[in-house]
Amino acid sequence: MKKITFLLAAMLFLNTVKTNAQDAKMECTKNYNLFLGDFKSKKYDDAYVNWIKLMDECKDLSVNIYKYGSILAEKVKKDPVLAKRVYEQRLQYFPNNNPAKVHSDYATYLSANKLASEAEVFAILEKGYAIDPTKMGIKNLYMYFQGITDRNKDTNPQKVFDTYDDVLESMSKKLDGYAAKLKELSVDTIANKKMIDAYSNNSRALGTVEGGLDNIISEIATCERLVPLYERDFEANKSNAVWLKRAVSRMFNKGCQKEPLYQKLVKAYAEASPSPEAYAFLANVLEDNGDEAGATAMREKSFNLETDPLKKSKYKLKFAQAAKDRGQYSKARSLAREALSFNPNSGRAYLFIASLYAASVNNCGGNEFEKRMVYVAALNKARRAAAVDPSMSSTARKYARNYAANSPSQSVIFTAGATPGGKYTIKCWIGETVTIPKK
Repeated sequence: MKKITFLLAAMLFLNTVKTNAQDAKMECTKNYNLFLGDFKSKKYDDAYVNWIKLMDECKDLSVNIYKYGSILAEKVKKDPVLAKRVYEQRLQYFPNNNPAKVHSDYATYLSANKLASEAEVFAILEKGYAIDPTKMGIKNLYMYFQGITDRNKDTNPQKVFDTYDDVLESMSKKLDGYAAKLKELSVDTIANKKMIDAYSNNSRALGTVEGGLDNIISEIATCERLVPLYERDFEANKSNAVWLKRAVSRMFNKGCQKEPLYQKLVKAYAEASPSPEAYAFLANVLEDNGDEAGATAMREKSFNLETDPLKKSKYKLKFAQAAKDRGQYSKARSLAREALSFNPNSGRAYLFIASLYAASVNNCGGNEFEKRMVYVAALNKARRAAAVDPSMSSTARKYARNYAANSPSQSVIFTAGATPGGKYTIKCWIGETVTIPKK
């Protein structure tokens, strides 16, 4: 009898617990629906009452409690303590719901409102970066890299270089994605125009941050520092395709191609990763060694293996840079134009051609007017770069301002007997016809 009584009591208790849980869930759902309706109707004071209940009693009901709640805490109530709680509870109860972005947003909020030390903010950024750097805010990628640089530039520069490459690769993927989408869209609907504006704005922001990263890395990534570092680590990484690719790319971009180590790295890279990019670098080495035919064949092999038009464009631009480094400006321009045939929106290609023109000022003009007209040709290309490629617009405008400042003044034009607004064909290899400035 006692046993039966115990079982009945246990069943009653379990039913009571179950009923209470069901009642609590129903109450949570009711409060959630009321909160959601008031929030979307912008009745924020009413929404706040039910939202606080959800924060206290229904913490794992829906991630929307935190998505919308952050707006209530940060922008409506402007309560830093409450806002911190929103982020912390979201990460606790919904750790797998876009965690990299949440960490990034949390770091932004703490930093903007001076609610945490620089070290605490960096620790949160570090967590977000470890999860997925592509989901982090653009400014936060910059902050994270600056933090890595400050902490490691003297003790562990390799970590700085690796982080730079990781960040840049993530950004490059984003930029390529935006470029591909922009190429497909035309301004024929309002929806398309909005998307074009969004992709363009994101590309501009990424381009600005990329320039900032380059400024940081340029201070420590010199040939004098890179050569001993890569010589030290070569044996341990001579079959590591990722390490070799990054070492070769960095030395190429820093103009260290004349270093004997550079050729060694390129050959190892081609062996470890027989890829279009490796063959592109190897072609430059062959040409530097006087093997013109081998270089041409290797470039053709590299180019034909690649199927992505955007990557084909980048390879052509690499070939163009190598030609420029050898003083072959006309050939470099031809290759840059080929790059544009695969990606008409390549601001880098237009800016590259502008740099070729600017470097030829003294060779393509016999007097001040003729020399300064070369800057007009460079100016046109820089402006074109800014117009077609949002990611390069900030950099391109800086170059354009410099070229414009060096264009012929009205007094120079008058002295030369030229007509403002008329046409002028630049001499030497450029051979381009441009308009004489009116002002």
